[in-house]
Amino acid sequence: MENYISKLKCTAEHLNGIIQNKPHIAVVLGSGLGNLSDSISNKIEIPYGEIPNFPSTTVPGHDGRLIFGELGGRNIVAMKGRFHYYEGWGMDEVVFPLRIFRLLGVENLLLTNAAGGINTQFRPGDLMLIKDHIGFLAENPLRGANVEEFGPRFPDMSQIYDKELLDISTECALKLHIEIRRGIYAYAKGPSFETPAEIRVFHAFGADAVGMSTVPEAITARHMNMKVLGISCITNMAAGVLHQTLNHEEVIETGKRVSEKFSKLVTEIVKVWS
Repeated sequence: MENYISKLKCTAEHLNGIIQNKPHIAVVLGSGLGNLSDSISNKIEIPYGEIPNFPSTTVPGHDGRLIFGELGGRNIVAMKGRFHYYEGWGMDEVVFPLRIFRLLGVENLLLTNAAGGINTQFRPGDLMLIKDHIGFLAENPLRGANVEEFGPRFPDMSQIYDKELLDISTECALKLHIEIRRGIYAYAKGPSFETPAEIRVFHAFGADAVGMSTVPEAITARHMNMKVLGISCITNMAAGVLHQTLNHEEVIETGKRVSEKFSKLVTEIVKVWS
């Protein structure tokens, strides 16, 4: 653990020497949603390979760059590409960037993802605000020795996704005439898509969408007392909901199709984020 902390502080110190303004909000961009980076001004882009101790992303649709700049008049840092458990990284590596953001002084986190729709009222291209999640089937990112300077041993998870931010986001969507959903996100480890039987179980649990990210990051952020907002782009319907096979190309294509709507909404939310 001491070695892990040393790596975190080394990486944070390196980035502090590069950036000009402290970021107020961190944004993690999901599969196919990286076009939001085009809306960021005064950018400093750093490939992950040039950041000490950073893992590297291996998934199509995740470019692998850290971007510091301005969005909606706020200083932000955006991850254009995240790390997934299914890539072979340990959970400590998956959430490594979140720990760095906290050391940089970031107190607010926007998590985005591509997700499969379980709720039959949803359609590909819909945006869903995450009001809660189901993640107990996965390894918890807080397993192991607790780092007291980040948070308590047994952090409360009764309100991971900030209710005030959910309401603000709904108002922003209404202002922009964008239809927005609310729902529960279920985490699956991947990389294989879920089976129809697994989707039926998630549906019985109350899940509205399913994906392979976000939950480890949200848990880690709440452990560090960060305000968290989550937005899922429903890129396809989950296995068994429709009688068709699933593929990652559809995920990327739908993400690109809704990128303009997604970028407008995120920019508006960031503008009013206190």
